[in-house]
Amino acid sequence: MHKLSVLIADDDAVIRMDLRAMLEDMGHVVVAEADNGEDACHLARSLKPSIAILDAMMPRRNGLQAAATLSSERICPVVMLTAYSEAPLVEEATRAGVLAYLVKPFRRDEIAPALQIALARFRELVAVEDDRNALAEQIESDRVCRRARVLLMRRHAISEREANRRMQAQAIATGRHLRAIADAILLTEGISPDSD
Repeated sequence: MHKLSVLIADDDAVIRMDLRAMLEDMGHVVVAEADNGEDACHLARSLKPSIAILDAMMPRRNGLQAAATLSSERICPVVMLTAYSEAPLVEEATRAGVLAYLVKPFRRDEIAPALQIALARFRELVAVEDDRNALAEQIESDRVCRRARVLLMRRHAISEREANRRMQAQAIATGRHLRAIADAILLTEGISPDSD
């Protein structure tokens, strides 16, 4: 595993010290430590660590709340560190976006797999979201281009194929994307490209 920048958040200074030593022995860099979830969120936002290891029970915002924030903002993957392994807590951690789980007392050989799993799941999640966003953008672009073609067809009494050819020719001539040409066509008629 390559070198990671890690944020540790636990209200127990001894746990933080032990975890830091284990992570550094593994070749990782602990970029920050926090003793509460609120500070962990602020540090994660500013430092953008590769991964965060958060204790479930901390003051001023517990680890589950902090994990939900880091997950929803897609700052970094979260590994939950806790003394509890009961099903309700695991379910709550899953809902909060936790991608791996370490139960105290943890051993050094449990850390690397938890980090690898969390990183892999985070990358998959980000890739799926990127694909979804690209698809949504393509669908919206197709919708706007279709509206612009229909407008050209009505305005000039031409076929859909000819309307499409004219739009493509304009895109090539101006060096702009087809979507930008479609937006301009709709705007000439006072139609917002975003309206239905």
